[in-house]
Amino acid sequence: MSTPPAAATSPKSEKSPAKKNTGKSPSKSPSKSPPQHAQVNVGDTGILEPTHWQQLAEEENANADDDAHSLSEESLASSTDSVNSSIFEYRKLHGRTYHREIGSSQYWAANDERQSELLDINHHCLTLGIGGKTHLAPLDTEKITKALDIGTGIWALDFADEYPNVEVIGTDVSPIQPSWVPPNLQFEIEDCTQEWTFAPDSADYIHIRWLIGSIPDWYKFFREAYKTCKPGGWVESFEPSGIITSDDDTVKESSALGQWGKLFIEGAKKLGVSFTVYEEELQRKAMEAAGFADIQQFEYKTPIGGWPKDPALKELGQFGKLAFLADPEGFVLFVANTIGWTESEIHVFLAHARREIHSGKHHPYYKQRVVWGRKPEE
Repeated sequence: MSTPPAAATSPKSEKSPAKKNTGKSPSKSPSKSPPQHAQVNVGDTGILEPTHWQQLAEEENANADDDAHSLSEESLASSTDSVNSSIFEYRKLHGRTYHREIGSSQYWAANDERQSELLDINHHCLTLGIGGKTHLAPLDTEKITKALDIGTGIWALDFADEYPNVEVIGTDVSPIQPSWVPPNLQFEIEDCTQEWTFAPDSADYIHIRWLIGSIPDWYKFFREAYKTCKPGGWVESFEPSGIITSDDDTVKESSALGQWGKLFIEGAKKLGVSFTVYEEELQRKAMEAAGFADIQQFEYKTPIGGWPKDPALKELGQFGKLAFLADPEGFVLFVANTIGWTESEIHVFLAHARREIHSGKHHPYYKQRVVWGRKPEE
């Protein structure tokens, strides 16, 4: 098994400050969850006007050599494939399909075939980031009998294949899972922002990944996870930062990649969710508040492009680039639409982002954090 390619040669384990734990979740407390979306400081949003990108494109095209590939010639086509399902009537936006509003769920990314292909690539990228493993929590795989996967999909296939004696249940808000699955895996439609329908103390392991921008209240969410987890069981949460940056200042704040995170942070405010889960350390804080013990975490950087010199990071970056370029429209269209951008403005912005990645002049990356904790024995 390869070592996770990160700043440390092994997962950075950081236990929470010791405190008395009764094994009972604070979810019974009437206190409200702490505010989660008010502390992000981006000035007056820090977002450049969408017209900036069109003006920049015109300037670049005017200065381009005759044989140069102009920005206006970038492939801006977005997939119009829709999911053939009679279970839900999906919302459509700019030719893409999205989960319809039901309950409190309002997922911001597309749910069509093109986005599913991106998620498959990203799954491999995420697995590389943790050394090819399906989990970092120290599971007693000889004893666990039931695992839940919240909103991931393809991860559940790998986990079910790896542990054929474990009953695995994968959940999502849209029926976009593959038709063929291992015999020990089943998928269910479940809105994890509502009260969970699983029996209390029923899961040995709960896996949560990339719910950034989807959870209105992370404290409530982890109280539900605590309730569902068996005493002695583990919950593992894997979330990225929405901010793309660089260590050598090659990603300028005024660049398309530098604006990426600001766009999502502002759009999230309109949706009543958070794209700063990483920056606010919501995973750890909410897990501690729910009552989990032995909380540990692993952090690493995901490059976008094969620019790193380290072979493992270079491979990770190549898949990071592939994932980013697979369907940026599926990520951005809905969020940018919430802050008033038109379809054409969004496509021009994304063309700039693609060009910056292809140029090789920028060294972008984003951070990710895996946090896992154990429900105390009663």
